[in-house]
Formats: sequence, C-alpha cells, structure tokens
Amino acid sequence: MEQVDRIDTIGLYNQLAGIDTLHPLVSVINFNEIPTIQQFRRYMSLYAVFLKNIKCGDMIYGCQPYDYEDGTLVFVSPGQIYGIDSKGVAIKPSGYGLLFHPDLIAGTSLARSIKDYTFFSYEVNEALHLSKKERKTIFDCLEKIAAETDQNIDKHSKRLIVSNIEVLLNYCMRFYDRQFITRSNVNKDILVRFENLINDYFQSNKGQDLGLPSVTWCAEQLYLSPNYFGDLIKKETGNTAMDYIQSRLIEEAKLRMFDASKSINDISFQLGFKYQQHFTRLFKQKTGTTPNEYRSLN
Repeated sequence: MEQVDRIDTIGLYNQLAGIDTLHPLVSVINFNEIPTIQQFRRYMSLYAVFLKNIKCGDMIYGCQPYDYEDGTLVFVSPGQIYGIDSKGVAIKPSGYGLLFHPDLIAGTSLARSIKDYTFFSYEVNEALHLSKKERKTIFDCLEKIAAETDQNIDKHSKRLIVSNIEVLLNYCMRFYDRQFITRSNVNKDILVRFENLINDYFQSNKGQDLGLPSVTWCAEQLYLSPNYFGDLIKKETGNTAMDYIQSRLIEEAKLRMFDASKSINDISFQLGFKYQQHFTRLFKQKTGTTPNEYRSLN
C-alpha cells in the first residue's frame, strides 16, 4: 500500500516543498519556485486551495484521479487525503497554493462561516475552472495574502490575512455560481437522471430494503459529492435536494392511497419509513392533512 504522509502543520508542508516558513499558520506557495516533485499521498490537517497553471501530473483526491488543466482550482479541507500521481516521472509543477491551519481562523467570522464554503468537500472532478479574468482575481488575492505573511507579525496580521482569505473564498463562491450557470446543459441532464433515480426507487420498492432515499445516496448514484449535488439542485430548482425527495415521496404516497387494499402502515413501510408516525408527521407537514384525512377526502 502506498505510504500516506500526515501534514499537521504549515512548517511541515513548507519543509517538504523546500521553502521557508514566513508565518506558522498560513503559507502562499509559488510552485514555479520549488524543485521537481515525485508521486505522493498526504493526509491534510490544513485547509488548502491549489491553482495549477499547466498539466503537471494527475492529482489524486481520495481514490479518484483528476487531470489538472489550465486554470483549475481544487479545494482540500482538514481530514482529506490528496496527492500527485506523476506516473513515476519527476515533474516541475507550475501554479500557486494557499494553505492555512484551522487555528488561524479560530475565533473569527470565517471560522463561523467556513462550513458555508461547501466546495471544500466537493470531489476533485467537481473542481472550479477559471477564465483568464477570474484567474487574475485569484492571483491578486493570493498576492495580498503573501504580502501580509512577508510582514513582521503584529496585532493586525491575523485580521488582515483572514479577511483576505475570506475575500478569496467569496470570489470562489461567485465563480462556482457562474460555473453552475455555464454548465446548465450538464446540470439539466443530472436533474433528469435524479428524477429517474427517484422514480425507479419508488417503483422498484427499494424503500423496503434501503429505507428513505437520502441526499448522500442519490449523490453517490449520480457519481457526485453530496455537497456539490445539493448545491447544483438548489441552483437549478430553488429548492434543496431533500425538499425535492420529500415532495416526490408525498406525491407517490398520494397515488398509493387510492389503493384501498393498502393500509397507511403498509404505504409508509413500502416508501421506506421505519415508523408510521414519522410518515404521518411529514405528510401533514407537506399537505396540511393526515394520510387518513387525505384518503377520506379523496
């Protein structure tokens, strides 16, 4: 099994990259200035944003390979494994990286909002592809952070560095919104496959074996990360993926209620509910009536 190195500090990452550590909790790396690299896999205890300018080997993220292209941003959060597969050949990387330790943002507004930047848990094949203009914006943000790490640390350093990281992440959020729009045809195909997936789930009575369809299960069937899938559905429909699943579930329940041979308990079990009272609660929440009242009215 390939060795996985654990990276817990900025200093250790910089040491492996062969560069000086200017700040103990944050580093901006110009990969053009580091030596050639070989294949590696690393467990990260840091947040990282990697921007590669040219192809420099296949990036491994989890168990999935990803072929870097010009102007691609990939995000890594603490607890994830990433690496480079150079096919056994020494390569000269080109691009930039921003790494920061969770301690850097502790007690700041960014610490409270970091979970909102859901792209940190996207799969690597859901990376952000930048236009030349967008790439320049990212460069400008990285330069400001790098300039601040090059200063002597004072009482303003943390606030200024964190503020600039937050600006960079907000730009990334804007650019991802643009990417969702420009990939509307692909997204619509995913919506169709999502709808077919839910239809098949109910028609084949998978609920009896698997329970209720979850967002995570649906994302896995569509080969997407849960966060990317959820964000895509929200952007395309205005509703969450769970709202969509629950709406389809209630529509299916209504159809089955016209079969008088089935009890409400039978229907709730077939749909994947473990307890009938949970089905009744959701049904009333979505329709304003209980299943029995709906059946009587119809």
